[in-house]
Amino acid sequence: MSRARDRRSALSFGRRAEWIAAAYLMAKGYRILARGWRVEGGEIDLVVLRGRSVVFVEVKARPTIDEAMLAITPAKTARLSRAARHWLAVNPWAARRDVRADAVYLAPWSAPLHVVAAIDLDLG
Repeated sequence: MSRARDRRSALSFGRRAEWIAAAYLMAKGYRILARGWRVEGGEIDLVVLRGRSVVFVEVKARPTIDEAMLAITPAKTARLSRAARHWLAVNPWAARRDVRADAVYLAPWSAPLHVVAAIDLDLG
């Protein structure tokens, strides 16, 4: 398999995981504000709203939930924080809300695992 095909396959897998996570969160009462929000140097898989909380969600899908949980590295946290700062600057109404970063972990034959405040954002 070529590197380009591997990359396309990984992107397709990631998009499917984001759709599953979005559906799961909507079933829990969250409203989707943005999907795949990108800015130079960062990306947010999902931005959701529930009550007074604006939540940046990192979606990780791996062969096991444990592997998915290990996939959020300090570098990924820094990229998520950079993107969250930018998203908040573009959406000033959100500054009056509670802000946090959650994670949704996915693995085959396992229920999604939603961890509230799983990631410590650097919004400073």
